[in-house]
Amino acid sequence: MQRILALGYALFAYLCFFATFLWLVAFVADFRAAPTTVNYAINGASMGQAIFTDLLLIALFGMQHSLMARPAFKSSWTKLVPTSVERSTYVLAASAMLAILLGYWHPISGALWDFRGSPAEPVFWGLFFAGWTMLFISTWLINHFELFGLQQAWHHGREKAPPPALREPLFYRYIRHPIYAGFALAFWATPHMTYSHLLFAAGMTTYILIGISHEERDLVNHFGRAYEEYRGRVGMLIPGIGRKAPPAA
Repeated sequence: MQRILALGYALFAYLCFFATFLWLVAFVADFRAAPTTVNYAINGASMGQAIFTDLLLIALFGMQHSLMARPAFKSSWTKLVPTSVERSTYVLAASAMLAILLGYWHPISGALWDFRGSPAEPVFWGLFFAGWTMLFISTWLINHFELFGLQQAWHHGREKAPPPALREPLFYRYIRHPIYAGFALAFWATPHMTYSHLLFAAGMTTYILIGISHEERDLVNHFGRAYEEYRGRVGMLIPGIGRKAPPAA
């Protein structure tokens, strides 16, 4: 019975994530059928108030997303939440924070560039969808079901998962963080870069870079020298760029 409840909870968390993720794609694409978009929302404010509010929303999302992913937090959190649903709880909380960010976003008027209607527009859209595609494929290259908590709920403590191995499938041979790279590409590839979109892309990219620094510290602690050597060979978000030489043995 507990396994069924855990699996139901995990499926609910996954569906919440999936719905919020689709909203994010529409939000960034400025698809007006979405509840809000980066350039369209019911929230009106002066430019100063809008910038402050939007940066605060990004910061709150980043804090939750990074804090709950840290091993120290997980160690304490699993004293209250069963291990089988710990990841699903993280996914659910992250989805809620992302929904708050999207729902309370304050648009800012003005634009940095506008290539709509020009020959360059299809190129921007091609890069936009390439970013989401790379992100989606990358989740399957590692373990999509484990990443979103479904695998943990399915086993429900009955089988101890083998320790993760350091692998380099497809995109991971060339960049260390293809999921983050996909997000960054999708956030920046737009034919209409409004100041509102610019703030969102810059703010989320800053969070990505901060998140990577914390994540790589955890990966080095887990994989040790193997990850340090991988980091010295493979770029961070762009092939060949962002490599960090391992310390002397």
